[in-house]
Amino acid sequence: MLRFAQSTEPAQAHLPEMPSDPMRSSARRLLKRSALTMAVLLLAACASTESNKVKGDQTQVSQSAEAAFPIAKTSYFAEAKVEPTILLNRLTWGANASSLQQMNALGMDAYLRQQLQARSAQLPAAVQEQIAQMTISQKPFEQMMLDLEAQRKAAAAVKGTDDSLNKAYQQELTRMAREAATRSLLRYTYSSNQLLEQMDWFWMNHFNVSIRKENLRAMVGDFDERAIRPHALGNFKDLLRASLAHPAMLRYLDNEHNAVGKINENYARELMELHTMGVGSGYTQADVQELARVLTGIGMRWRLEKRRGNEGNLPLGPYQLAVMDTKRHDFGDKVILGVTIKGSGPAEVEQVLDLLVRQPATARFISKKMALYFVSDTPSEALVEQMAQRFLQTRGDIPSVLKTMFDSQEFIASLGKKFKDPMHYVISSVRMAYDDKLIVNTGPMLNWLNTLGQTPNGHLTPDGYPLNEVAWSSPAQMTSRFDVAKLIARGAPNLFKPESDDGKNEALNQQARELAKPSLAQSTFVKQWSQQFSGNSREAMSQAASAQEWNAYFLSTPEMMRR
Repeated sequence: MLRFAQSTEPAQAHLPEMPSDPMRSSARRLLKRSALTMAVLLLAACASTESNKVKGDQTQVSQSAEAAFPIAKTSYFAEAKVEPTILLNRLTWGANASSLQQMNALGMDAYLRQQLQARSAQLPAAVQEQIAQMTISQKPFEQMMLDLEAQRKAAAAVKGTDDSLNKAYQQELTRMAREAATRSLLRYTYSSNQLLEQMDWFWMNHFNVSIRKENLRAMVGDFDERAIRPHALGNFKDLLRASLAHPAMLRYLDNEHNAVGKINENYARELMELHTMGVGSGYTQADVQELARVLTGIGMRWRLEKRRGNEGNLPLGPYQLAVMDTKRHDFGDKVILGVTIKGSGPAEVEQVLDLLVRQPATARFISKKMALYFVSDTPSEALVEQMAQRFLQTRGDIPSVLKTMFDSQEFIASLGKKFKDPMHYVISSVRMAYDDKLIVNTGPMLNWLNTLGQTPNGHLTPDGYPLNEVAWSSPAQMTSRFDVAKLIARGAPNLFKPESDDGKNEALNQQARELAKPSLAQSTFVKQWSQQFSGNSREAMSQAASAQEWNAYFLSTPEMMRR
């Protein structure tokens, strides 16, 4: 069970006194509003300046190659005199007093080893119970999809005469997607295994499937739960295999329409271009076409009962709805990257996955993407090559590759400089503002993410959301972030009320308003950390006339924009 830190609030907040004279008060309010606007511009400019400098519940996780490739005990960060908070901001979704206490209890290097070897997500009991009550937690995925398919067919049968069934069907799909997004946000915000949670998001983005297509709103939760999350800190080939066989991927990239004589190359192309080797890495159009032939017949069946032996469906992975239909599969031999793949059905898939994972291009592509996410927009070739060699030596052991990256001087030099994407900004702000207060409604967070352009699982194309700074640091983005900062600064009561609440219970409203008051200005942890901020940031915060303004300024500093 996750332990929360004891209160760190001092007896009194160190805030400017409020004026008492009415006229002076009015004048000062006007001045402060101007100062607020100037501060926004100042802090955004600071962020832009920094940008230019930088440009130079108990989810089980699979056993990886840890036993074969143990993570060595080191004292690297301690010897390098790394400041713990700044390291926490990179390894977690955002440092707060609780996570600092957790790191200090172990030491920085031991904390990293623990995070790399995480095998379960430890959550507060109330959060775990909230997740357990969700439909996606209680109803088996296969049965849920079959029920929804029956609902879709019933709605289609009366299309044009009664659209109420289709409306109900669409609302149910949306509810499933919202449950999946809520579960992820709760885990990202409260799990003690923060590195696992970051890698879960990283791989969900790498193997992006979009909720904007057909019925993927109902599939994305299971795709995360059974295909991505169990392997997020495991072995890359296991992860690749699990993503390939999941119905969400097969539908998103149209492989369910890929059959002998009617080749659909969509998935084959993205498998090589986005999931493994990377564009321009040496494969040819002929390789894509041959890979598409390997994938022929892999799709879904919409019933659970066992098929008769002569029907030719072969199970593919643990998902009962995913199969290889041998009647639609091309059993001819294929040649991919110069290697002959004998036509044999599902065994071809295993052989070609092994071939792709063994490619040096795959090792470099995956390593560079990890370095983009954790180090900088322009990681050095030397670091990427070092990580790629570790990838090849360990046959794709993800923790080993990450450890190689974390152990580099380049990683230490990058701490505090990586620009946060909206997901990092929103979660880190909530973690900082509320720490051990447990939110019961992620609706406001989802709204903020929508406003900032990073709707969970909402990216339409298979390349996923960008990982570089320029994608998220425009003036419009900074203005929107400051709006989010102001909303958190003044308190967002809906975070602490059930989504179903109608707002008529005044006692509940009052309780939510009290819980929603962020304690940033009173937090010893926040004040100590902010003393390390730049002079411009501390000067801007010193101009605050109230706790709310101080909170807003703090959440708008360049230091809060970076990790």
